[in-house]
Amino acid sequence: MSPTPPARRLRLGLPRRVFSQVLLMQVAIAAGVAVLATGLFLAPLSNQLDDQAMRRALAIAQTTAQQPELAREVSRTPPSPNGPVQREAERIRKATKAEYIVVMDWRGVRWSHTDPKQIGGIVSTDPGQALAGKEVMEIDSGTLGRSARGKVPLRDSDGTVVGAVSVGIAYDSVRARLIHAIPGLLAYAGGALAVGALAAWLISRRVHRQTRDLAFSDIAALLSEREAMLHGIREGVVALDCTGRIRLVNDEAQRLLGIGETMVGRSPDEALGAGRTADVLAGRVTGTDLLTVRGQRVLVANRMPTDDGGAVATLRDRTELEQLGRELDSTHGLIDALRAQDHEHANRMHTLLGLLELEMYDDAVEFVGEVVGDHRATAEQVTERIEDPLLAALLVGKATVAAERGVALWVSDRTRLPDRLVDPQGLVTVVGNLVDNALDAVAGTPHARVEVELRAQGRTAILRVRDTGPGIPPEHRELIFTTGWSTKKPPAHRERGIGLSLVRRLAERQGGSATVGEAHGGGAEFTVVLPEALTEPGPEPAVLTVPSALQSTEEKS
Repeated sequence: MSPTPPARRLRLGLPRRVFSQVLLMQVAIAAGVAVLATGLFLAPLSNQLDDQAMRRALAIAQTTAQQPELAREVSRTPPSPNGPVQREAERIRKATKAEYIVVMDWRGVRWSHTDPKQIGGIVSTDPGQALAGKEVMEIDSGTLGRSARGKVPLRDSDGTVVGAVSVGIAYDSVRARLIHAIPGLLAYAGGALAVGALAAWLISRRVHRQTRDLAFSDIAALLSEREAMLHGIREGVVALDCTGRIRLVNDEAQRLLGIGETMVGRSPDEALGAGRTADVLAGRVTGTDLLTVRGQRVLVANRMPTDDGGAVATLRDRTELEQLGRELDSTHGLIDALRAQDHEHANRMHTLLGLLELEMYDDAVEFVGEVVGDHRATAEQVTERIEDPLLAALLVGKATVAAERGVALWVSDRTRLPDRLVDPQGLVTVVGNLVDNALDAVAGTPHARVEVELRAQGRTAILRVRDTGPGIPPEHRELIFTTGWSTKKPPAHRERGIGLSLVRRLAERQGGSATVGEAHGGGAEFTVVLPEALTEPGPEPAVLTVPSALQSTEEKS
């Protein structure tokens, strides 16, 4: 037999769900407030009813004492159960529904009473203050029990105090009024409690929907996990509230954007300054996998709106991937150059083989000399004017690729660049981007030509790249430097719209500029000025004398 399952222990205490806890606490608060309000209302109500009873007794006593015949009868006749004073007092008592009206002389002897047997006796309470000419209100006990009393002096026509009038209102009637008011008060309190419970239920339902029926412990755990996740992942996260202000920036986002926690509470424009990154975070630029450049970093941003009207933006660092993509492009360019050279070399070898088979040896020697001279002239033309080896190698390779694509790549006669570059890799990136864009623009057009000019003025490097393509419309001459803007179809391994943006940022980081205009004769002319691109000039280098054979070869080219 299977063992008997253990009995479940009864757990006492607050429920775990937020909905139940909030509802229970709010109902308890509403009930406590209702009880407190009822108690605070009943306490002054009792005192108020007492005061009303005493004032009513005093008013009846004052009205009775105003009867002139009472003072004359008290002064002239003896007290009697059937006397005029007793008859008048009883008439007034029945008319006002007072418990008693006692008329006494200056000695405190009763002249009237609800019990005729008490007439002629001394009153049970001290009438001293009333006989002294003062009006008295009090709650006191006498021969008829506890009552609310009012006592006033009784004066004759000369104003002399000849006695006093004491009126009592039964205290049981006052208590009955208080008890009679309690059910109505409790009904109001119950109604208020019901409304409070309904409001608590509605609020709890809203809390239930917003918290997804989680327990407080679950919410605390989720917050801890969120903090650990946000500050542990290697992806930037920026959260914005419904007003568009930053309310959360994790560690990676601070690193990528170059901001600190002090920017929380500010708008993206205030935290980052005007630019594409701020536009992406603010939602003014929409789309998925949006490219933006922040400092030297290439970022991919995605923005997702939240239910409360805010948004969460994620940022990924694609700087290394973009560099790899550009290295891949450079490798592709090198492969294209090698392929073009291989194709050209194969054609020339076939030509040479044909000349040899036809025993045209002189023509073969001349053909080989021309081929070698052309290549040597092209390389020497570049290296003579551009002394930096990286830039020279880049332009020689680009010239071969250009020739394969049917484009003439020329280095301007005004080109003079010494080997004093501070950042050769940066200038290679700038030249490579501009030359590639120019080759793409003119490829397939008649008389395609690209001209490169590199000059040094002190420490400033000036680069101009001209082409004979269709040019850049005036309305697009600033847009082309915007990150992510491009008219070309992106390749498989990376996005378009980064190259010209990096060119401008590189120039601006060195205090320079990158602009585009119209070249002479049509086409586009890109101009990049880099003020701090070269080191201070040293001694003038020795001038190399070009052999006459090479000069003649260069003239032929």
